[in-house]
Amino acid sequence: MNAQTLKQQAAERAAALVESGMVVGLGHGSTAMYVLRHLARLLHDGRLLDIRGVPCSVHVEEEARELGIPLIQLDDCRAIDITIDGADEVDPHLNLIKGRGGALLREKIVAQASRREVIVVDESKLVPVLGTHWPVPVEVVTFGWRAQVAYLETLGARPVLRKVNNGTPFRTDQGNLILDCHFGPIADPIRLATQLDGRAGIVGHGLFLGLATDVIAAGEQGIRHLTRA
Repeated sequence: MNAQTLKQQAAERAAALVESGMVVGLGHGSTAMYVLRHLARLLHDGRLLDIRGVPCSVHVEEEARELGIPLIQLDDCRAIDITIDGADEVDPHLNLIKGRGGALLREKIVAQASRREVIVVDESKLVPVLGTHWPVPVEVVTFGWRAQVAYLETLGARPVLRKVNNGTPFRTDQGNLILDCHFGPIADPIRLATQLDGRAGIVGHGLFLGLATDVIAAGEQGIRHLTRA
């Protein structure tokens, strides 16, 4: 069974957690798109009623509108009942690296406003330590961005400016740049997150610590539902 089939199965399991009347955070990325489409089918079939979505990116907002999912602005709701999103890595404590899709800042804002943060992955994303396979995306403002490269290097990173296919720098929905920071296995993600949070010019990073309440992981042996202790 290929990874895409596994992700679709896990996404549909996660979508089953959504109940009529909920405000739902709509994550960004390929796995989250499976959730979006399944929610649209449930709405169309009448199996789900009166949900409102809070999209994590401009792209997700456009997709949700095309699929007929009613949307609401985050500023117009007190809290989000449940957010379903993907991740690049998940450690045994359900800490995450996110941001490969470039929407990390909005994803974290939505996650922090959510009562329940459900992460959908295939089992290849489960790692013993964050940084095992993927870099940590760091979103920086354009002003003085090379100074952030120098700072990140002092933390032990090898920062790489993210670019699109034509070689120009990737821009987030906020117009910022992303530095993909290769740290290798991260011994103390809490300390690293604190160092990143305290630096002017860094507006977001892909360390999502203590935010995920559930992880639904699909593998050859079936689907596992993990919860934070």
